[in-house]
Amino acid sequence: MKRILNIIIAGTVLLGASSCKKYLDVNTNPNSATSSTPDLVLPQAIVYTAAQVSSFNDYGSRTVGYSANAGGYGGFGSVWTYDYATSEMNGLWNTTYDILEDFQYVITSTQGSTTYAYYNAAARIMKAYNFQMVVDEYNNVPYTKALQGSNAVVPSYDNGKDIYPALANQIDSAIALINGNPLALNLTAATDPLFGGNMTLWKQFANTIKLRLIIRGTGATTFANNTFDAAGFLTTDAIVNPGYAKASGQQNPSWNSWVTAYTNSAGARSYIPASFVFGYYNGAKLTDPARGNAIYYNFPNTPANQMGIGTVSVPNAPATAGAWYAATPATIPAVGALGNNIGVMKGYNMGEPLMLAAESYFLQAEANVRGIVAGTAQTNFLNGITASFAYLYKLPNGSTQTGYNAAADAATYQTANAGSYLVNFSLALTTAQKTEAIITQKYIALNFIHGHEAWNEYRRTKYPVSSGITTNNPYGSMASVLSSSTRPDKLPTRVQYPASEYSYNASNVPSGISVFSSLIFWAQ
Repeated sequence: MKRILNIIIAGTVLLGASSCKKYLDVNTNPNSATSSTPDLVLPQAIVYTAAQVSSFNDYGSRTVGYSANAGGYGGFGSVWTYDYATSEMNGLWNTTYDILEDFQYVITSTQGSTTYAYYNAAARIMKAYNFQMVVDEYNNVPYTKALQGSNAVVPSYDNGKDIYPALANQIDSAIALINGNPLALNLTAATDPLFGGNMTLWKQFANTIKLRLIIRGTGATTFANNTFDAAGFLTTDAIVNPGYAKASGQQNPSWNSWVTAYTNSAGARSYIPASFVFGYYNGAKLTDPARGNAIYYNFPNTPANQMGIGTVSVPNAPATAGAWYAATPATIPAVGALGNNIGVMKGYNMGEPLMLAAESYFLQAEANVRGIVAGTAQTNFLNGITASFAYLYKLPNGSTQTGYNAAADAATYQTANAGSYLVNFSLALTTAQKTEAIITQKYIALNFIHGHEAWNEYRRTKYPVSSGITTNNPYGSMASVLSSSTRPDKLPTRVQYPASEYSYNASNVPSGISVFSSLIFWAQ
């Protein structure tokens, strides 16, 4: 039995979480669990999912042109070349499977219980969410035989294209449990740090995950049920906040990594914005000063770089709070007073998003274009842009900062870029142009929030367009100038399976994996 860590949820604090730490292992064998209960395990697993999303964002942001190396640091190695080894980024695999064990424990221990039907449903939805992250990075992974502890210590691998429909079925089962058990024990703020027990939001979240599965997988796999529950899709941000606080191990994981620790020591300063994404704000590609000012330190004079350029001329990250704390030199507070801010890095007590409303709207827009769901693509496209502004303008407590108007600034943004079909959707005349506009705006909305999702969408669609010419092309190419990739875009295709799989599950782990040619089943 692995050690269980307890957290206090809702209005207080939680246990230690940083974006590179390996988290809770509830059980090796969930069928033999004796030392915990679903109402303790479910909220912890949700919180650890949020911390793991922060880790996935860090990896994705380096790869998709959100962040680049700052000056004053060395040892970037495969971050520059993309020649990933089996010893690198193992936490993306190991920690996610640890979290999946937790959700499987909740599913197994509540199976058939009408009282705990909502716990079972939430765990199934979160299981689908976490498994999609694993499949999107590794393709074929253990699924059918996974999470069985000693009953399957060397689990076989399932094809990613088979797991996607199975995850959609998990979501359908979860929604059926919610709809079919109106008298079930309610989730609460203490047991549900994501939606506080609002089961309508859980169904909308489930629908939106399923929509993402179907959009990404259609054409490469087949789904048994392409319909969605009447609850619809997310129109609000899905944010985890168990009561993050400025204390040891209790801060928001992204803040703790990138801004300051609870002791006020600096977070990571080895990265600054990549020029590729910066060009969508400073006029090099699009003009967007409102979101630029909301995201970056001292915009438009924020230090930026192209990945792989490591000469003495590369600027250092801002010393006080890093590049992703929105402020100017004249207004930035003392280190101990940082926080209560807008932008991506809002404060030590900000929630950690699992899915933005902006992503939901852009998924719907693409689904409209492709005929997957009914609706008006242009309306959802514009709603996605507005929702992106709205998220950035929120303070850690979820309220909108006084003096900021997302709808007005989104309209100003559209006027300023009226000649570009990437912003003015009415100018997108072909399916390709409409898709490019949607994915490019999703890319902008996910900037340094969900870099892994932007990376997934790039690999699926090849949008936003990134040139394989890297030299003297910082706004045109998201690739490193030191890339070892032989692909036309000079980017990798995936990460390696962890070394532990080759040591302990060698008979099942796929062989011959290349980070430059092995594709995820939905990728180009």
